[in-house]
Amino acid sequence: MSNKRIDKVNSLLKEVISEVIARDVRNPKVNTLITVLGVSIAKDLHNATVYISVIGSEQEKKETLAALQSAAGFISVHASKKVTMRYFPSLIFSLDSSIEEHLKIHEILGKIHDEKQSRQSHATDE
Repeated sequence: MSNKRIDKVNSLLKEVISEVIARDVRNPKVNTLITVLGVSIAKDLHNATVYISVIGSEQEKKETLAALQSAAGFISVHASKKVTMRYFPSLIFSLDSSIEEHLKIHEILGKIHDEKQSRQSHATDE
């Protein structure tokens, strides 16, 4: 299957799975501050990894991931009603920590910038 077709399927699944999680999943352990960042479907279209981001503590992230994984069948059934595919893929949920990593890098760069400014002001004072 072409990469263009797989990209379209990934995009469609991302939208549909996001909608199902927001509207249909009623598990109290699923954090409401969840974002589906992307979907990566296998070339055979039988498995798909759903990358999610959860805002909250590490415990909330783990609980949300576990709750979504246990509800994967439920999510698949509801999502398959909105997407016409011969086989709806099995869903595997994975935490994507790239947002937190970007924030850490931004914070470190800010500290470096502040330190540089501080050193420059001390050098001009002397």
